Amino acid sequence: MLTSIKTGRLLHDAMAETSRLINLAIDDMLPDEEGDDGKLIRSMRYGCLGGGKRLRPLLVLQTSALFGVAQSCALRVAAAIEFIHCYSLIHDDLPAMDDSDLRRGRPTVHKEFDEATAILAGDALLTMGFEVLAEPATHEDPNIRCQLVAALASAAGAAGMVGGQMLDLMGENKTLDSAGIARLQRLKTGELISFSCEAGAILGKAPPPQRHALKAYAHDLGLAFQMADDILDATGSEDDTGKSVGQDAAAGKSTFVSILGLDQAREQAAMLARQAADHLEIFGGRADTLRELAQYVVERRG
Repeated sequence: MLTSIKTGRLLHDAMAETSRLINLAIDDMLPDEEGDDGKLIRSMRYGCLGGGKRLRPLLVLQTSALFGVAQSCALRVAAAIEFIHCYSLIHDDLPAMDDSDLRRGRPTVHKEFDEATAILAGDALLTMGFEVLAEPATHEDPNIRCQLVAALASAAGAAGMVGGQMLDLMGENKTLDSAGIARLQRLKTGELISFSCEAGAILGKAPPPQRHALKAYAHDLGLAFQMADDILDATGSEDDTGKSVGQDAAAGKSTFVSILGLDQAREQAAMLARQAADHLEIFGGRADTLRELAQYVVERRG
């Protein structure tokens, strides 16, 4: 059993290269800022190209590499997921949702532009994600493209991210137990992380045991990630995180920290990171970057 993982150069280099590649891919896929829709395109670019950890693209590229998938195909899927993720951030920041003024160290899209433009930018990114997946350049096999579209729709919709956001809004000034919080976060955050891992297996037509291992890894990684987010919201600063902090407590939301306490939340997150890494044993040393990533998500400062 793997009991300790140290983040290091392997993950650092992979994250830097992923950011470089995904930024190039997104920049190439998004239209130029010209014509009558220039403001819309500028807002889409602002929401997508303003930094971020690029965790989901990293998961796609790393899991795809396990099965020898062409990087050009993996990058298209990674970009599609990032379009969906960025749309969700733009909408989550709106006054009707989390009412946030800061994201990735910059004004949120509705602050930089306006609320109507932010809504439309999110809508455009959401639909663009599925457009990219459906195009033949993503994979020559139409059945694989259909699997990707169906799996992402499930992860992003009412049974996934959107449903989790609804539960989050309903949870304001309402006490949830740890199981309720885990379900909320599994939907809101975990399902898209899970798809990011599963996408590599879909592209590579992976056998069931390896696909199941990645889903188990993603499950524990997603919970550890959200626990770390709750800890950062309770203890971090805007300089560390690049976004507003303390909002969960101000809204009266139940979190892993409010239920478990800070110390137990940290212990639980570390345990989940170790469990996530243990699920990768089937891949041997080829999954070392993914193992380091599991530790990184609980040690990060932003």
